Amino acid sequence: MSGTSSTRVARVFAAGLSLLVVSSSAKAEGLPTLRGHDHTGITVPDMNQAVNFFVDILGCQKATAFGPFSDDKGTFMQDVLDVDKHAVINQIVLIRCGSGSNIELFSYSSPDQKVVQPKNSDVGGYHIALYVDDIKAAAEYLKTKGVQTFAGPIPITEGAAAGQSILYFKAPWGLQFEAITYPQGMAYEKTSNVKLWDPKNPGH
Repeated sequence: MSGTSSTRVARVFAAGLSLLVVSSSAKAEGLPTLRGHDHTGITVPDMNQAVNFFVDILGCQKATAFGPFSDDKGTFMQDVLDVDKHAVINQIVLIRCGSGSNIELFSYSSPDQKVVQPKNSDVGGYHIALYVDDIKAAAEYLKTKGVQTFAGPIPITEGAAAGQSILYFKAPWGLQFEAITYPQGMAYEKTSNVKLWDPKNPGH
């Protein structure tokens, strides 16, 4: 990617991310006793492949695994999880990646299962962002492991997210990831009363 293109992309990100600055002037009542984000659940096509990627490539840790779960005679799966009543959770694996909330991997089989991985631009699309201290070293490491990476690392120099550098990459089955760093913080912090959770300082 040329310098001009990188600058243009950085400006687009800065403009978009500036919309994420939250005003604390009008606070909703909120979920009673809420403490924070515990985990994100992701359904993967091949559990062994997914665990190997998280553990062997990214350096995360496998905490525990359990399952299967199903209901051959009733509608438990539909009533509790809003999936087909004949759906089966073959296995659940809980993963921890450094200092951050947990990741819950699901292996499902279901009569109505869709196997298309959404793009970031699709409704329901998502990605996992992992904080790194040295994003250039992370980029080089991913390339040596044969992981598909995209343009970057790209420094964000304008807008509320100024101070970030980002790099998107992709797991073998298509899940989008982002490596991100902001060693000196982000510009929004100077004006916002609400500070985002920071993996460099997880207790605050």
